[in-house]
Amino acid sequence: MRIIAELPRPDCKITIFSLNMKFIVKFEKGSFEQTYKLSELDTIDGVNSVFEILDEEFISTVIARFDEMKSNFQSAYQRHE
Repeated sequence: MRIIAELPRPDCKITIFSLNMKFIVKFEKGSFEQTYKLSELDTIDGVNSVFEILDEEFISTVIARFDEMKSNFQSAYQRHE
């Protein structure tokens, strides 16, 4: 797996990898991560197509999901304390 790009953002880290004819987009925030895979064959313009997919609307849903993940994990942790 090799790193194709890193997109700096204050609210999360975004890294794009290439592995086995797939683009892997990894979002990280704290101890949580989300990964999305996209076949290189499904893109018209290679990694530039991935950049187009990663618009602000999509990224805002990813950030909201991180908040939900944190809340879910905290609830589960509290149930078992």
